[in-house]
Amino acid sequence: MSSQHMRVEVINPFLSATADVIEALAHTKPKNGKPRLKNGQGVEGDVTGIIGLASAKTRGTFAVSFDESTIVGLVTEMFGEPPEPESRDVMDAVGEIANQISGSVRARLEPLGYDFEMALPTIILGRGHRVFGMEDAPAIVIPFQTDAGSFTVEFCLYAS
Repeated sequence: MSSQHMRVEVINPFLSATADVIEALAHTKPKNGKPRLKNGQGVEGDVTGIIGLASAKTRGTFAVSFDESTIVGLVTEMFGEPPEPESRDVMDAVGEIANQISGSVRARLEPLGYDFEMALPTIILGRGHRVFGMEDAPAIVIPFQTDAGSFTVEFCLYAS
C-alpha cells in the first residue's frame, strides 16, 4: 500500500480541499509546497487539529498544523478581529478548518474507492508537540504558505 501514498490521485484531494477551505473561510489563497514523507513525529506548527479516518478497507489520520501567528492571522480574517493566541476562538477555528478539509477530502476520495467515517477533531496546542500517526504506513506532509504565514497538512492512509 505504501506506493499508493505517493500517487497523485491520493495527494491531489488533500491539496485542493485545503486550498478551497482556507480560501473560503479566511479569504486568502494558500500556495502549497512540495509534498514529502514525514520524518519523525514532530509537527511544524503550534496548534494542530487531528482527525481519524476509518473504513472497512482503509484506516488513517489527517492533521492540519498552524504556526501561532498564522492561525491568529487566519482567524482574524475569518472573524474580523484578532483573537488571543491560545483562546477558544483559535481552537474552534482549527477544529472547523480540520472538519471542513477532511469532509472535502472524503468527498473527493470517495470516487477513488475510499469511503471513510471521520472522528471528531482533537486539537493539540503548544510548541514542540508531537503527533503519532499510523505505524504501518508513512505520513505525507504538504506545506502551505499564506499571507498570514505557513501551515502544514499531513495524512497517513493504510490498508486495514
